Amino acid sequence: MRALVIDYGAGNLHSIRKALEREGARVTVAAPSGGSLARAEAIVLPGVGAFGAAVARLTPALDGLRSALRDGVPCLGVCLGMQLLFDASDEGAGTALGVLPGRVRRLRSARSPHIGWNRVAGSALLDGRDFYFAHGFVAAPDDPRVVDGWSELDGDRFPAAVRSGAIRGVQFHPEKSGAAGLALLRAFVEEAS
Repeated sequence: MRALVIDYGAGNLHSIRKALEREGARVTVAAPSGGSLARAEAIVLPGVGAFGAAVARLTPALDGLRSALRDGVPCLGVCLGMQLLFDASDEGAGTALGVLPGRVRRLRSARSPHIGWNRVAGSALLDGRDFYFAHGFVAAPDDPRVVDGWSELDGDRFPAAVRSGAIRGVQFHPEKSGAAGLALLRAFVEEAS
């Protein structure tokens, strides 16, 4: 499976690439363009960064990315990458991909940003496992049926994973989450193959 890890000037490009390759993917890291999108059998939007800056860098390619995702190309959004799947964010200006209706809001916790391990519940693949989080914002989907796993911090319950068709997003960093994270990446590579 050929995976395109989108380079938008932020993100854990090296670690997500290595983790995907470990699970059997052939990975290209590139800015999204007509050629790179046409060759991709799966798309990964990596984490780390600020929403406004990421949207600004992606703006020339948003229509192409939207088209690929609507055509069924499997996608995994990681942390900020998951947030980019939604319409907009309280963190910064700009309109993101909007393939999942909803907005990204600030995490309601005195410990924001949330950096560390947290349990995920409500998903067959993720339930009861701990994953590594590094975020201060969380998705607020318009349709709660897209939520594929929850986490909670100081009473703020938020989507830790979302899924709609071939589009999947996780608020945590699977590439930094040991065996549980690699199991998630392996499942993504297998499903996309």
